[in-house]
Amino acid sequence: MKLVESHAIDYVPLKERHGKVWHLWPIWFAGDAHLATLATGAIGMPLGLGFGWSVLAIVTGCALGTLFMASHSSQGPELGLPQMIQSRPQFGYQGALLVWCFALVTYVGYTVFNEVVFGVAVADLTGTHLSQGALVAIYAAFSLAALVFAVAGYDMIHLAQRTLATVVIVALLVYTIGVGVIGHGMAQLTMGKWATIPFLVQFFAVAGYQLSWSIYVSDYSRYLPRDVGVKASFWWTFIGAFIGGAWMMLVGDVAVAIFPGREIVGAVLDTGNLVWRGFGPLLIVLSSLSLVTITTLNLYGGSLTLLSIIDSFHHVRNPGRARLIALVVLGIVSTWLSALAGANIQKLIEDLLSVLIYLFTPWTAINLVDFFFVRHGHYSVREIFNPDGIYGRWNWRGIGAYVIGFVAMVPCFSTPVYQGWVAQHLGGADISMLIGLPVAGLVYYLSCQSIDLAAERAQIVRADAGLEPEYGA
Repeated sequence: MKLVESHAIDYVPLKERHGKVWHLWPIWFAGDAHLATLATGAIGMPLGLGFGWSVLAIVTGCALGTLFMASHSSQGPELGLPQMIQSRPQFGYQGALLVWCFALVTYVGYTVFNEVVFGVAVADLTGTHLSQGALVAIYAAFSLAALVFAVAGYDMIHLAQRTLATVVIVALLVYTIGVGVIGHGMAQLTMGKWATIPFLVQFFAVAGYQLSWSIYVSDYSRYLPRDVGVKASFWWTFIGAFIGGAWMMLVGDVAVAIFPGREIVGAVLDTGNLVWRGFGPLLIVLSSLSLVTITTLNLYGGSLTLLSIIDSFHHVRNPGRARLIALVVLGIVSTWLSALAGANIQKLIEDLLSVLIYLFTPWTAINLVDFFFVRHGHYSVREIFNPDGIYGRWNWRGIGAYVIGFVAMVPCFSTPVYQGWVAQHLGGADISMLIGLPVAGLVYYLSCQSIDLAAERAQIVRADAGLEPEYGA
C-alpha cells in the first residue's frame, strides 16, 4: 500500500473519486474552442483548397483524430492514473521516459504557441504594434493566469471549463447564424476548387491536432468513479472535443475565406464585426479566455510529466511542493521560448503539428492496442510504480513497436527540413499518420502474443490485494 500512497500525485484512490461523467464534454469543448484551434482550420485555403473541400477536410480529419483521443479518456476511470504514467506497462518503468520526454515537448510547445497567439490577439484588439518588452510582459501575465488555475486544482479547472463552454457556445451560435443565415460574406463560401495536396495537408493537420490531445485526457477522467464505464467516458469526451474542435476550426476557415491574406486572429476579428460591430472583439476575448484555461491543462500535465521523469531516477518526497515548483519552472521556460518564437502563428502551428504527428502516432496506437486488445484494461497500479515489477524497466515490445512504426512513417514525412520519397511523389502531402497507426499497433499486438496473460493477471491480483476494495479481488 505504501508504494502507491507515496505517489499520491499520480494515483487517485477510489474514495477520492467524484464528479459526473458528462463533465468531460465541457472540459474538451472549451479545451478546443480557443484561438489556437482557429489557426488549425485555416491551413488549407491559403494553399489553394476551395472552401467546401476545406470544410470536408476539417470535419473528417477532426473525427479521425478525436476517435483516438477520446479512446484514451476511457482509461482514466479504470486506473485513476495520469495518461502518460499508463505508458509503463507498454514501455517499461524507465522505457516510458521515451514518450514522457516527447509529451513534455508537446506541453511546452502548445504553451508557447498559445502565448504567441494571445500576444497577436492583444495587438489586434488594441490596434498597436507591441514592442518586444511589452510582448514578454503579456506572455508572463498569460502564464501567471494559467498558473493560478493550475494551482487552484482539478475542481476549479472543471468549473471554469463548464462556465466557458456555455458562454462560448452562445457566441459561436451568434457567429454561425450571423455569417451563415444572414448571409454576411456568403459569396466567398462556395465549394470551390479541389486540390489534392492542400486537402491532405488540411486533413492530417486537423487529425494530428486532435490526436495530440491524447496525452491529456486521462488526467481529467481519472477522478471519476471507476464504474462510469468505457463507453460513457469515450462518448462524452468525443462529443465535447469533436464539436468544440470542428466548430472552432470552421470559424477560422470561414474567416480566411472572407478575408484572404489576413492573419487568422485579425480575420476572425473582422468577420465577427460583420455580424455586428463590436462582436469580433467579444469573440476574440472569449477565445482568449479559453486559451488561458487550456494552457492551464498544459502546465498541469507538464508538471505531472516532469515529476514522473524525475521520479524515475530519484523519488519525489513532497509531491505537492514539487508540483508547484515544476509549474513555475514550466511557466518561466515557456515565457522565455515565446519571446524567441516570433509572431508567425500559421507557421508555428504547422511546424508544431508536423512534429506532434510523428511523435505520438506510434505511441497512441501502442497504448490503445495494449489497453483494449492485449490486456483489456487489467493492470496493476502498484506494479506500475515498481521499477522491478512485472512490467520491467525496459519493455522491448513497446519500444520496438514504436521504433518500427516511426521508421515506417519516415518516407511520408514532409517538413521544411526533410521530405520523404512518398511525400515527394504526393507533391508534399504528409500521410504518415495513416502508416504509423496500423504498423505500430500491429507490431505491438503480434509481439504480445507470447505474454502469458493468465499468469500476469494472477500476479496483478496478488500485487494489488488490499490496495482498494475493488482491486485485487
